[in-house]
Amino acid sequence: MVISTESRNKIPERLMVEELGPFVGKHCKTSHFGVDNQPHCLSYIHYDIVSIMEVKIEFIAEGSITSPQGFQAGATYAGIKKEAINGLDLGILFSEVPCKAAALFTTNSIKAAPILLCQQRLQAGRTVAIVVNSGCANTFTGEGGVSDAAEMADLAARKMGLSAEDVLVASSGVIGQPLPMKLIRASIEQIGLSQEGGHDIAKAIMTTDTVPKEAAVVVRIGDSGFNIGGIAKGSGMIHPNLATLLCFLTTDAAVNIDFLRQALRKAVGISLNMVSIDGDTSPNDIVLIMANGLAENEVISQDSDQASSFQDALNQVCIYLAKCIASDGEGASKLMEVTVSGAPSVAEARLAARAVVGSPLVKAAVHGSDPNWGRIVAAVGRSGVEVVESKIDLYIDNTCLVKNGYQLPFDRDKVVAVLRSSEVPITVQLNLGTATATAWGCDLSEEYVTINSQYTT
Repeated sequence: MVISTESRNKIPERLMVEELGPFVGKHCKTSHFGVDNQPHCLSYIHYDIVSIMEVKIEFIAEGSITSPQGFQAGATYAGIKKEAINGLDLGILFSEVPCKAAALFTTNSIKAAPILLCQQRLQAGRTVAIVVNSGCANTFTGEGGVSDAAEMADLAARKMGLSAEDVLVASSGVIGQPLPMKLIRASIEQIGLSQEGGHDIAKAIMTTDTVPKEAAVVVRIGDSGFNIGGIAKGSGMIHPNLATLLCFLTTDAAVNIDFLRQALRKAVGISLNMVSIDGDTSPNDIVLIMANGLAENEVISQDSDQASSFQDALNQVCIYLAKCIASDGEGASKLMEVTVSGAPSVAEARLAARAVVGSPLVKAAVHGSDPNWGRIVAAVGRSGVEVVESKIDLYIDNTCLVKNGYQLPFDRDKVVAVLRSSEVPITVQLNLGTATATAWGCDLSEEYVTINSQYTT
């Protein structure tokens, strides 16, 4: 089954959401169960409506990182995590042919050993595979950590008959602890690779996540097309500029490497870089895209007819994964979606939206279903963007609480009902320009404190 976004005459200003039966809704935490009877983010789909004639972008039900042609994955339990909810903590993603590859990395000045290895190996813009573990970050581990990351890549390369330089590494977990290489050496050979293995590697990268996060789309352009798939993990230590976030994307499209890098940066800028859970940024963040060209389309470059279709599809996958991360924040019970419009520039719209979604006071008010709108305007005001108080409008869902800088009478019970729902939409109109941006986050609960007060104990 596929779930389709059809061509329309123009792109709407805000992210459009349509309900399409049991696969679609408003929150990633759901009662719908997917592969292996596990709760699955593809129970719900949020997407933009594409504006290109004769192009369809279709979400693939139960799609994953191995939905594009030529990709295989698999995972095993090595014992790196004390308790692996899904029974997996070590995985491999592999392409049958070499890939063009691009990545974005953490902006934290402290960088994990796997990040240093990937930055060096991706200078050539190519890779074939990545090996990834959860339960240990291999961060702040010195030269020994760098050697361990290199050995981890070498072990995976030997298993697949590759050069070590063709294998990347990613890790997530507790900082300051060395990788348990004895466990990894004994376990890599146990990983079986298959086209169905995307679901397993999505589970293997989870740390405090409660659901796997994965999606795939097929792009149909006349008689040709290509696929894009992705998985992500992240539940805590999440803040714009990636966060404790591993995200791996694949495509069978043939693409120019410069275009691939640009497309990834654009997609991440409106999605994963617009998520905040708790204001902290990890040393392990990586967003990687691998393109193997097996769709045999004409190579896509910036000036190609298919460039906008590729960008739209990549945006949709990344936005979907970003919303899954936000809704699965540690201790979260509600997804916050904050849109700032009428800003003088996109940069200012993004800054203001991030400030609201990242405000502990706003997040706490949302958790308590308290319509304390003053916290929202205060967050906008301290964000550093240009504001004129007499021009500000503020909405919670479709109820206007502030118009032209003045509070309006509003139905408190109606607003409280929205705040009690699983998704809370907030809109701030600055009325100073035409730029718009949306950010995603979650409420701040007592459970968040509990989780993070006992993380290593």
